[in-house]
Amino acid sequence: MTQINGVVNERFGAVAEALQRNFADPGEIGASAAVVHNGELVVDIWAGHKDEERTQEWGRNTITNVWSTTKTMMAISALVLADRGELDFYKPVADYWPEFKAKGKGDIEVRHIMSHTSGLSGWGKKISMREVCDWEKSTAILAGQKPWWKPGTSSGYHMLNQGHLVGEVIRRITGMSIGRFFKEEIADPLGADFHIGLDESEFHRVSNVIYPKEEFSDQIKEFTKSLGKYRISGKVAMKTFMNPIPDDESAWENWWRSAEVPAANGHGNARSVAMIQGLISNGGEMNGVKLLKQETIDLIFDEQSHGPDLVLLMPLRFGIGYGLPNEEFPFLPQDGKVCFWGGWGGSLIVNDVDNGLTVSYMMNKMMQTVVGDTRGLSILEAAYDSIK
Repeated sequence: MTQINGVVNERFGAVAEALQRNFADPGEIGASAAVVHNGELVVDIWAGHKDEERTQEWGRNTITNVWSTTKTMMAISALVLADRGELDFYKPVADYWPEFKAKGKGDIEVRHIMSHTSGLSGWGKKISMREVCDWEKSTAILAGQKPWWKPGTSSGYHMLNQGHLVGEVIRRITGMSIGRFFKEEIADPLGADFHIGLDESEFHRVSNVIYPKEEFSDQIKEFTKSLGKYRISGKVAMKTFMNPIPDDESAWENWWRSAEVPAANGHGNARSVAMIQGLISNGGEMNGVKLLKQETIDLIFDEQSHGPDLVLLMPLRFGIGYGLPNEEFPFLPQDGKVCFWGGWGGSLIVNDVDNGLTVSYMMNKMMQTVVGDTRGLSILEAAYDSIK
């Protein structure tokens, strides 16, 4: 039986039991889970190993690439600026980033890039994964291209580039890269071990993600074969997924860890994710640090889209910066103020404002999923059972 390490409030013992079950079925390798309830870290646990060979234990300070869970840190960064009155989600992006106005994008508002409805779900020129990490080049391409669909009419998941779009707005406002702004204004004040752009001195703590056995490039090829029956959405999805195609080793490379890709390459663990995202469920304050007002948090729940996503080809509902519950995610409360997202392979973060609850699950073994899977859902279910 896998040993669960860390601290669990007695009331939330079911969360530790759920994590332990995950190691038996479906065969977890290394993972962490955390729960914040009414501003208190009531679950902070981890177990398993850093490596597929199971030679190095997953420790308290082990971190891993959490993929699109990083988008929620990008969202927090933008919310902090909005709270300070420096960023208005309902103003044009070009007000902050003048070059973005090119090719008919003058009316695209910040809320559109925050909700995947800008019409820019990918790069319009051929780009490699290494070039995605070149901030000047990758943002210049985005500024110079035209939208692929009418902005504001539908969502199309901004898989790799959402952080570039929002991050460049943040850079124009603050003069700092989003990684630096996030570190200095959010992570460090909260004492949270999450990084957008990892310092070389921290590389030794990283647990490499363990990719699904089927190569991602093969998955994409199979996916694109099925797009013929879709019209506009099929073309958008293909352009988004095929440029660039994430290879199956990028996240193991030092150049990826060091870069700032605020939609995909954040490194952290369940504790650090929960301590930051707990701002949402606890009125904007964690660890005695107040970063958001309630009225700023409420902006998240201003619905921006609800319907078939042009990239993921599934019904999605987006607020500002986060996914909102819909019929595709029946495991989430459908009423009240709940926002969530997760990362490629299975990581999951859920914020429930009405219940003062934040639940975080981060792992190294990836499964064939875009947002969450049965492992994270078992942690979430146990947390909800604990507060009934």
